[in-house]
Amino acid sequence: MVNCTPVAEDQYGRTVATCSVGGAYIGEWLVRNGLALDWPQYSKAKYASAQREADRSGRGIWAGSYVEQWLFRGCIRAGGTPTSCSDDANAHP
Repeated sequence: MVNCTPVAEDQYGRTVATCSVGGAYIGEWLVRNGLALDWPQYSKAKYASAQREADRSGRGIWAGSYVEQWLFRGCIRAGGTPTSCSDDANAHP
């Protein structure tokens, strides 16, 4: 059974929650396995150590390069193009 506890509401009125299954936090598992990023705006860096572990191990997205979605959207809002905002020069190595 999945258990979710609301922790905040985002700017669009959507619920931000922490969810677990059998005592294991789903968000932490996703971050630890390189399948999601710790988003400090909502997590308060709760999964920072799991993200460092995934990075050091080269798991999931850490095996390549990328631009964090919040940085990409900020670049687009500032007038950038999809190509310039996702350029490998701006990506996480």
